[in-house]
Amino acid sequence: MTGTSAAAGRPDDDVKAQRALRRRVLFKRIGAGASLLLVAVALVVLWRVFGEMDPAEVQAAFFRAGGAREVGLAAFFAALSYLFLTGYDVVAMRGLGVKVPYRTTALGSFTSFAISFNLGFPLVTAGTVRYWIYSAKGVKASNIARLTVIGGVTFWLGMSTVLGAGLLFNGEALARVDGLSPVLNRLVGAAVLATIAAYVVWISLHRPSVTIQGWRLTLPGPRVTIGQMLLGVGDVCAGAAVLYVLLPDDVGFGFPTFAAIYAVACMIGVLSHAPGGIGVFEATILLAMPWLPRESVLGSLLLFRLLYYVAPFIVALVLLGMHELARRRRSRRVRVGTASAVAPPAPPDSFQQRAERERSIAGE
Repeated sequence: MTGTSAAAGRPDDDVKAQRALRRRVLFKRIGAGASLLLVAVALVVLWRVFGEMDPAEVQAAFFRAGGAREVGLAAFFAALSYLFLTGYDVVAMRGLGVKVPYRTTALGSFTSFAISFNLGFPLVTAGTVRYWIYSAKGVKASNIARLTVIGGVTFWLGMSTVLGAGLLFNGEALARVDGLSPVLNRLVGAAVLATIAAYVVWISLHRPSVTIQGWRLTLPGPRVTIGQMLLGVGDVCAGAAVLYVLLPDDVGFGFPTFAAIYAVACMIGVLSHAPGGIGVFEATILLAMPWLPRESVLGSLLLFRLLYYVAPFIVALVLLGMHELARRRRSRRVRVGTASAVAPPAPPDSFQQRAERERSIAGE
């Protein structure tokens, strides 16, 4: 009877599994289609913007934004942003109970973010880089997957917090950008911050888990989440400061308002799945500040992408190459040491061999 019931239940299980698979495929196709549509709209906007620009003016604006003071400040804020990013893995490791030296987490975090920012698909690219570095230190694959997921959650928490605070406390200034009334901006900002607070309370009570590609991952608790959220806010503000110091002086509003605009541009860029949000990010910034000379804004955006994306990407590749060379040298030394330890000792010379050696020396 039990066997009959089990056999009868299998077709139902198969049907449910097939339906779940179809839903996942459908959602992936919808997401991919929406991403392509977003990128296409951004490219159309950029095409129209470029059509109204003089290349010589863009080149002149690039060099105007690239003064020694501006580039120095932008480079400092870029380094500060990536320093905050290294803290993501430090706090997450502590939350997971994994002990890894800071120099290792700094290398793993910096290189994974710098590469995923430029190549896109962070779950794959950042996860691969982290596995390459952390697995050599004995970190389990499940914990490495958790780090990648926590990094993504932290990104969205940090961006959402900056956006919510900007809308709540700078609703009038942002009304020039989004076209909404200041009251509505404040209401939306309050709703965003309330949602974040509700999320923190929820994980405090339930410690929920998510399943990604077969991995069941428990989300971090409130202490780790709040720490990561503060790091995320610091990272977003430092990243926004990189572009803010490169923009023309007459932006028209203060840094807190611009940080909210920057957060929106980054979010849309990530949702587009374009590497580094390229095209989508630039189009959003250009549309958000139509009163500024477009040549000047585009020159600042080009320099921003060089300092915040391209330069760290090159540094990350160099660091990964040095890391691999050092790992191979250590592996070679270990193999040589092991071979020396297991090799049998040389047998002592016999009396006849010593006598022949002495005669040959005397003959010389």
